[in-house]
Amino acid sequence: MTKLILASNNPGKLAEFQRLFSPLNIELLPQSIFNVPECPEPYATFVENALAKARHASRISGLPALADDSGICAVALHGAPGVHSARYAGDHPKSDAANNDKLSGELAQQSNQIVYYVCVLVLVRHADDPQPIIAEATWHGLWQAQAAGEHGFGYDPHFYLPEHQKTAAQLSPADKNRFSHRAQALDLLLAKLAQHAIFNAQNERHN
Repeated sequence: MTKLILASNNPGKLAEFQRLFSPLNIELLPQSIFNVPECPEPYATFVENALAKARHASRISGLPALADDSGICAVALHGAPGVHSARYAGDHPKSDAANNDKLSGELAQQSNQIVYYVCVLVLVRHADDPQPIIAEATWHGLWQAQAAGEHGFGYDPHFYLPEHQKTAAQLSPADKNRFSHRAQALDLLLAKLAQHAIFNAQNERHN
C-alpha cells in the first residue's frame, strides 16, 4: 500500500495525518482530488461514522481509504459534543470559534471540567473490505475557558493538559504528534496492520 486516500476535507486533519504518515512511505491524498463529496454521518457512534466515510471514499476513488471520526467529550455533559463536535454550534457556517464558545458556555455551569478527545480510525483496503482495520484511542484533559496557543485546530486552544501545563494548541506539532488521540490511534492501527500482514503471509505459505 503506497497510496491512501484520507476521507476528510479538513485541512488541519490532512496536515496532521500527512506528518504522521510521512515516515511510512505512504502517500496520503485528500479525497478532494478525487471529487469525493462529503459523506453523511448520521450515526450516534464514532466507529459507524468512520466506517461509512472510509467505504464512501474508497468506492469513489478506487483506492484504500482511511477515515477518522473524532471529537471531544465532556464528562459533565454525558459525552457531548461527541460525534457532533465539528458542527456543535451549527452548520451555517461551521466554525471552530462558535463551537468553542458554545462548549465554554455550557461547561461554565458545571463543576466537572474533565474532557477527553476520542479518535476512531478505520482503514479499508477496498470499498467492500470485510475486515476493516479499526483503532480507537482517547486523550484526557481539562477544559480551559481562556483560549491559549496558536497550533492545532478545533478545540485544541481550550484542551488543557495538566501534565504538560499547556493546551494542545500550545504544544509543538511534533509533541502533539507524539501524544494526541490521533497519534495513539495510528500506533494501534499500524500494529493491527502488521498483524494482518504476518497472518496473510503465513496463509500464503500454507496454501
